[in-house]
Amino acid sequence: MRVAHVITRLILGGAQENTILTCHDLLRLHGDEVLLVTGPGIGPEGSLEAEARHRHIPMTVLPAMRRTIHPWRDARSFQGILHALRRFRPDVVHTHSGKAGLLGRLAAARLHVPAIVHTIHGAPFHAYQGRGARALFRWCETLAARRSHALVSVADAMTELMVDAGVAPREKFVTIHSGMEVQPFLEAHRQRDRLRRVLGYKDSDVVVGKVARLFHLKGHSDVVSAAGRLCASNSRLRFLFIGDGVLRESIARQIKQAGLAERFQFTGLVPREQVAGLMAAMDIIVHASLREGLARALPQALIAGKPVISYDVDGAREVVAPGETGFLVAPRDVAALATAIQRLAADAALRHRMGQEGRSRCAEQFRHETTTLRLRELYDQLLARGRYDSLFNGPPAGYA
Repeated sequence: MRVAHVITRLILGGAQENTILTCHDLLRLHGDEVLLVTGPGIGPEGSLEAEARHRHIPMTVLPAMRRTIHPWRDARSFQGILHALRRFRPDVVHTHSGKAGLLGRLAAARLHVPAIVHTIHGAPFHAYQGRGARALFRWCETLAARRSHALVSVADAMTELMVDAGVAPREKFVTIHSGMEVQPFLEAHRQRDRLRRVLGYKDSDVVVGKVARLFHLKGHSDVVSAAGRLCASNSRLRFLFIGDGVLRESIARQIKQAGLAERFQFTGLVPREQVAGLMAAMDIIVHASLREGLARALPQALIAGKPVISYDVDGAREVVAPGETGFLVAPRDVAALATAIQRLAADAALRHRMGQEGRSRCAEQFRHETTTLRLRELYDQLLARGRYDSLFNGPPAGYA
């Protein structure tokens, strides 16, 4: 099978990591021919381009493809994708993220590619956008969905959102969880004591961690606000932020103004392989993002045996079982967020019980090999159906 994956950029992120693992699995486990088409992995979030090259994934990097809308660059990106696909002649084109999802599917449809698949890692339109932007992105998704043979949701919540928005009929969707490397998180506890010493934590400290880009809608500010409600009465609480991004300075400023500088620590960007160990050094993991398909930090934390607290958005409910693996709180409810942190911070037995329950539920479900197998089965089904005839009324894979 010849499979082309198209993604906007290879920054450090869940969608990007999942895409690299899928490409590698297709090459290594299934003997497929693979091409990864992407824009440059630039920005303060860090890049995964070196990781893709280390795994010997064939890549075409399009310098013009960026996240922001830019008509001239976007036209060049479309032509670049079209040229790359025409040369590669894929049986399947699988797109990811908003920009690449639209341009990649339009290019694949023009070439009559036999199977066109798109993964919804997170909806590109949401309540925190202006009305005009939300309408535009919704229209783009509907346009691209008409040129898709299947839409993969990383959580059932993504399907519900898209169906309710009229993007595509329900029968076009399938839920396949985003895959990850599970073993490092299963074994992370072995690094706990060493890393806590390196980070300067005492045995008695209760470390609340967050793993996410320092970016808009990720909720770091809410965690700082919750800490402000708790730290005066709890001398053991410490907070650890993993990641970097454009909001680093403003978040650090908020922490300083709240008088919490001694309670917070930033690691900045860390190599992906160090995340599991850093999670092991934590006692509680908080995910206060206001929008996310299904944040990888949630199953990763549970596989590492840590309880989680999350805003009740998108697919979080499909992983976080309230009272069993952690707590869900309403978005932007800082008081409820603080209460959940306080409850877990005060009860080590509860933290242990929730973490173990989460590990037993998530370890097998989120293995990347399982994800890739399910995706490849989907590719096979689409190719067997020959659904391109009804969509395009044209020849299969013409590449003219």
